[in-house]
Amino acid sequence: MEIGLAADHGGYELKEFLKAYLMGKGHHITDFGAYQLDSKDDYPDFVIPLAQAVVRKEIERGIAVCGSGVGASVAANKISGVRAALINDHFSAHQGVEDDDLNLLCLGGRVTGNMAAQELAESFLNARFTGEERHMRRLGKVKALEK
Repeated sequence: MEIGLAADHGGYELKEFLKAYLMGKGHHITDFGAYQLDSKDDYPDFVIPLAQAVVRKEIERGIAVCGSGVGASVAANKISGVRAALINDHFSAHQGVEDDDLNLLCLGGRVTGNMAAQELAESFLNARFTGEERHMRRLGKVKALEK
C-alpha cells in the first residue's frame, strides 16, 4: 500500500518509528517531512501537502503526527476530500475507515506510544470502507458540505 507520512517536531520521532515499521511490512512510504527534528517547524507545512496528496490519490492513506494529533487533524480536515481523525483506540482506527471512509489517521507523538501507534496504524491500514447504503448516505451529506 502507498502510505504518506507527515509530522512536525512533536511527532517526528513517532513518524520515523512508523516509517521504519511500515516499510518493514512492505508498504511504500512517501515522507512529507519533517526530515529532521526542528523545534521551530509548523505542522501545517507538512500535513497540508500530505492531505492534498491523499485527495489527488497519489497515496492511498495518510498518517499525520504532531504533539497531540489535534492540530494535524484540524489542518488536514481543511482540505476538501480529506476525512481525518485523531484516533486513540483500536476500534475507532478500523471503524472510522469501515463506516466513514477515513483516509487520514492523526496521532499524537507526545501521547501515543510506539506500540500503540503500530497497532492503530495496522488497524487503520487493514480496514476497508464497507460502502453500505447508510454509510454512503451519511458520507454524501458530509461531502455536500465541501461544495
